[in-house]
Amino acid sequence: VIPIPYGYPAGDFTLLIGDWYKTSHKTLQQSLDSGKPLPFPDGVLINGQTQSTFSGEQGKTYMFRISNVGLSTSFNFRIQGHTMKLVEVEGSHVVQNLYDSLDVHVGQSLAVLVTLNQPPKDYYIVASKDFRGPFSLQLQCCTTQTHKPRFLDPCLQLLHSNFIGQCSRQGHIARPNPQGSFHYGKITPTKTIILANSASFINGKLRYTVNGVSYVNSDTPLKLADYFNIPGVFTMDSIQGLPSGGAATVATSVMPVSLHDFLEVVFQNNENTPQSWHLDGYDFWVVGFGSGQWNPHKRKTYNLVDALTRHTTQVYPNSWTAVLISMDNQGMWNLRSAAWGRQYLGQQFYLRVFDPVRSLTNEYDIPSNVLLCGKAVGFHP
Repeated sequence: VIPIPYGYPAGDFTLLIGDWYKTSHKTLQQSLDSGKPLPFPDGVLINGQTQSTFSGEQGKTYMFRISNVGLSTSFNFRIQGHTMKLVEVEGSHVVQNLYDSLDVHVGQSLAVLVTLNQPPKDYYIVASKDFRGPFSLQLQCCTTQTHKPRFLDPCLQLLHSNFIGQCSRQGHIARPNPQGSFHYGKITPTKTIILANSASFINGKLRYTVNGVSYVNSDTPLKLADYFNIPGVFTMDSIQGLPSGGAATVATSVMPVSLHDFLEVVFQNNENTPQSWHLDGYDFWVVGFGSGQWNPHKRKTYNLVDALTRHTTQVYPNSWTAVLISMDNQGMWNLRSAAWGRQYLGQQFYLRVFDPVRSLTNEYDIPSNVLLCGKAVGFHP
């Protein structure tokens, strides 16, 4: 049994934090369809509320599980008068450090331990991004009131939380493996893919692209089209593994990779806003990040010893982030912006992880009762 690398907390609180719009989702969708970006949100809600209270006892330690469930907004999280010990990021234990505040980008989750070592009174729990009014919670130790803290923009807080992360060896110690040891830092990547996001206008409307291609949905699920070999649904040459520099286009874009490839993927962000990327079906090692343009010499800065595994990563403005991925899960997997407006307007594509030799070891057979739609209607499993 591998022990948890921290003591059991006195309490465990979940904070689902996200931006909030007074406008309905249908109106927001219409705005995107008309070629406009999402507007600035009206506020931030924590667990669906503008204000609530958690109670704790002085001297005890509590776990706070924090997730950014919003559409587009990164936020800065902090607890007034207290430091936070970061212990988990998206299910992975990390080297434990203390932070005054942490940025949490769209789609990301983390867990912190907080010891209530201050005099008993109310302390604000704050998630903010330069909004006009405070949206906070109170950690209540007694009834004494405290002053509201200053609210900061996450862009001013990058030094607090651009750590990328190191994996805790105590919580992820290697299990006995009769086939030998597996360590990501000792494996030579089979392929390097560089993905550049951008905002473009196509037919007079705003679209977001990856390597110059803006994704459009097909009326036939891609996995069905792939399984039944249905032509005309997607193409595997519409998106390239390097930025093209050409005019932006739209396509149902799929990038082929082979099962058991070991990929180096570089997210290149040449825009002035932070990005958040998510990959379905996998986690990956976040091995490096930096400002400006990535080039092969940046590999010298990679953490090839104890990098964190996660499935969502941020890319700072005019910067890059590098990840390593072991492609050991056959299927059709979506790689996308975690910001919903960008995803909806095309900042996504699919990775087709495939082995031509069919084997139940790699992938189960399609269910006999699978629902068929689009061009797959009439086919039989």
